[in-house]
Amino acid sequence: MALPVLLPYIQTEFGLSLSIVGLLVTLLWLGGAIGQLPGGILADWYSEGLIMTLSLGLVVIALTFVVLAPNAATLFIAVLIWGLATSLYPIARITILSKTYPERLGSALGLTMATGDVGQTFVPAIAGTLAALLVWQAGLGFVIPLLIVGGVGIWFIVPRQSRADNSTETLSLNTARYVVDELRRPTMMFVSFILILFFFFWQAFTSFFPTYLVIEKGFSATMAGILFGVFFAAGAIVKPIAGMAYDRIGMRWALISVLLGPVGGLLLLPIVESLEMIVIVTLAISTMLGNGAVTQSFVAEQFPSDIQGTGLGAVRTASAIVGATGPVLFGIVADHGFFNEGYVALAVILVIVILLTYRMPHPRGSQ
Repeated sequence: MALPVLLPYIQTEFGLSLSIVGLLVTLLWLGGAIGQLPGGILADWYSEGLIMTLSLGLVVIALTFVVLAPNAATLFIAVLIWGLATSLYPIARITILSKTYPERLGSALGLTMATGDVGQTFVPAIAGTLAALLVWQAGLGFVIPLLIVGGVGIWFIVPRQSRADNSTETLSLNTARYVVDELRRPTMMFVSFILILFFFFWQAFTSFFPTYLVIEKGFSATMAGILFGVFFAAGAIVKPIAGMAYDRIGMRWALISVLLGPVGGLLLLPIVESLEMIVIVTLAISTMLGNGAVTQSFVAEQFPSDIQGTGLGAVRTASAIVGATGPVLFGIVADHGFFNEGYVALAVILVIVILLTYRMPHPRGSQ
């Protein structure tokens, strides 16, 4: 989430339009989407610790190329590789949590995601400050040594033994049919479409929120980074609560609860101007961060354990690939002077998600 804060600097240095910098973020999300299915397959075959360590190592290499990019073409390629590298991590994280905390996956995943938001609270503000004081590359480069430390920690803490001997599934046509049969269930088709809409909304909103604050609200890049950090700070509180709500009341009402606030916040965003009101609106929108603890727990629990990673990876890949069009399309809208209208349109998308969630068929073994 440091990248959205740095977009104004990248736009200026390389002479890019909002549409093109939106494409840059789309490539990051697209790379992160494409690799979800391979990441899920690897999580079913090998230990999660190995896959997560590999992911962090590849991210370090990709970020090094990003900060050293001499031109826009190199930057775009490096960002795509960055996205591909990050895509190996999420599925392995979810599958190991589902096996460690099978009865409280929502709570465990919510707490884990909240720790990520603690980092994202500070990273955008630090990135914006470093970019303002030094160069935008410093806003990304400072996380490289931190990722190395994290990779070493995962290597020693998370088990790495091969799981091939314990797996009843192999990569074959039968496995593919197995996964497709699960995906064709009405509940899975419904929730997959919900995820497509939410990924589109999420990627469009987060990619341009700091830039929007700079261009439309007149804030400095540093202040925009701080407000972006406030957004994620609230997520550190919302996600554990959303995860516990999922465990107690199920997916339907837990998801609707975390999406009502963002609808109101997005409708108010174009008309509020003061810093105090922007903070309030940002906090209202931030409740959407509880979405992941709810939807990812739900999807993971819908697949049998032997294809859990593959199935979850398939759903996330399909949803995120379509959702990755959000930044570039939103960038086009912003380039034509409809920044505010774009956020109203995102509110409408959330209303559709809420209605679909309410009408979603009851899944097996769920509330």
